Amino acid sequence: MALEVSFSGGKKVDANFKGFTIKTDQSEKDGGEGSAPTPSFLFFASLGTCAGLYALNFCEKRKIDTTQLKLVLDFETHPKTHMVTKITMHLTLPTDFPEKYVSAIIKAMDLCYVKKHLHEPPAFETITQHAN
Repeated sequence: MALEVSFSGGKKVDANFKGFTIKTDQSEKDGGEGSAPTPSFLFFASLGTCAGLYALNFCEKRKIDTTQLKLVLDFETHPKTHMVTKITMHLTLPTDFPEKYVSAIIKAMDLCYVKKHLHEPPAFETITQHAN
């Protein structure tokens, strides 16, 4: 499985995978045009949408209305490194959500594929080659 990264000008860096192009750009203050999300934003969006999908699937399997279902991620950052030190997921449940399922939906969200990669990160290797 391969994901190809392309450089489309300025600070724009795009990911191409299975026929989809995911565009990124840097903010204007960081030398970009602000025309697309930053790669960091996409990383956190991936985490939120993955956990959200698990919450959605949990409700759908139990025929629970998801109209009021909402997920918001809050971030705490280190003042010097600006690295995210804590992510809090605030899940708003529908008003008629059964209390007996509250801990179960949290456990379901913990199965998120993206989040699991944070707990067991892959090894990274960079190989260089010259263009032909």
